Amino acid sequence: MFAMLKWMLPLAGALLCAQAPADDLDRLPGSYRISAAPGSSLAIEPPVLPDLSGYSAVALEAKIQRKPAGRAVIKEMLHEDALDEFIGGKERLREWVVRQKRMPQAIFIEKGYLNSAELARQLPKSAFAETAPGVYLARLPIIVRPGATLHIDRTTKELRLSQEAGSFLVNDGRMFITGTRVTAWREKEGTPAFWRDGKEFRPYFLAWGGTETYVSDSVITSFGYDASKAYGFSISQYSPSMTLKMKRSRPTGWLLNSRFIDMWYGFYCYEADDVVLRGNTYEHNIVYGIDPHDRSRRLIIAENQAFGTRKKHGIIISREVNDSWIIGNKSYDNELSGIVIDRSSVNNLIARNETYKNRADGITLYESPHNLLWQNSSMNNQRHGIRVRNSVDVDLYENLLVANQLTGVYGHIKDLRGTDRDLHEDPFEAKVSLRIVGGQMIGNGSSPIFVQSPSRLALYNLTILAPQKASGITFSGLLGARQGEIMEILWRRQQAVLIEPLDSLASKE
Repeated sequence: MFAMLKWMLPLAGALLCAQAPADDLDRLPGSYRISAAPGSSLAIEPPVLPDLSGYSAVALEAKIQRKPAGRAVIKEMLHEDALDEFIGGKERLREWVVRQKRMPQAIFIEKGYLNSAELARQLPKSAFAETAPGVYLARLPIIVRPGATLHIDRTTKELRLSQEAGSFLVNDGRMFITGTRVTAWREKEGTPAFWRDGKEFRPYFLAWGGTETYVSDSVITSFGYDASKAYGFSISQYSPSMTLKMKRSRPTGWLLNSRFIDMWYGFYCYEADDVVLRGNTYEHNIVYGIDPHDRSRRLIIAENQAFGTRKKHGIIISREVNDSWIIGNKSYDNELSGIVIDRSSVNNLIARNETYKNRADGITLYESPHNLLWQNSSMNNQRHGIRVRNSVDVDLYENLLVANQLTGVYGHIKDLRGTDRDLHEDPFEAKVSLRIVGGQMIGNGSSPIFVQSPSRLALYNLTILAPQKASGITFSGLLGARQGEIMEILWRRQQAVLIEPLDSLASKE
């Protein structure tokens, strides 16, 4: 049946075109012009995907340096640069004073390599103890100093971080978590510290600037709460003043084939470079599954699953996360969108992802120009298949958009003045321009495509099938006003449709 519908589209376009005067083909309401162009004018080379074969557990294990041996000591938390974020000011210091009932202390790993078993041998049981074969309980924060390595290895069945005692992990050197479990632990109940309230302290992990963090084949459970740098599993540069003082490079790491469950944020990074998230699952996390943030670069987010996020999105990059690859992921059943590209995140490739059954859009772009969406599928989402707001030079090539409740592709502008997203100082004005080439739009609810006031819109080689409306395939808004001409060019002439405002054309002459 789909093949028959596709065959009938040229006929429908021709009939509609016959009802309009030929000399109207070059104008659209609102001072727009429609024109035809060769399809070759929109051709691009298939994007080059990064080689993922080098990011494996074997390659990760090869990075571990087990000599020399390290040592662990217990010291007060005050006057420690790596802890300043958590004890700065009376309110955050009070958290640990109350939990430890003294001036707060932490475990510091100094120089060399330690694993969990050696850590237990060097420390008093009140701070770090083996409570069952291979099961360890930390009742103090653990800090890995520069030049030191902590390895939570396969001989550790589980490392439990006590919620009541205020334990957490800070990497200021090198951290490896391989083939094990690390759990925020509620001692009184003998269970993981499952989320109850965003303001309730839960143990967390943070890696600072200049560090390396590696995780493979592990399960991380119930980390994080609503406090700065304590979001869950985080990799973050120091503040500008601390970076200058400590002369730290940007942090990096690999997270491979692991599960992140019931986290405030499944993953967060800030000013990080070359981080690889491959083959992980982000399950039933609270705010976000994956959330790279400000000015992170060259990230690879590949072959992950993000599902069941309770408050917002499965995967989001935000605030100038540039030159990155989001490829081959599945993001579904999240409270808002499956994948979001946000706040001036540019030059990213979003390719071969599957987004479905999300309660907002499949893929959303907000104020983020110069991105390519290639061969994604977006199905059965409660709003749009792909939504693009205030973003120019966005390419949508060969995407599959099926049975989304509203529009297959929805492009629009929004006045953000007076909000925290005010664009008046941003080089990217509130405009939208798209190239939509190839792919299929099947059975979307209100319309296959809606684009509001585009600064430029190009359409070519579209397959539109199985409309839900009894009236058949109908564009809406600007495209609906000249649907016949658009169909004539697309399907009878087999050419590309270009839609541009006349005032922009005049300014080029």
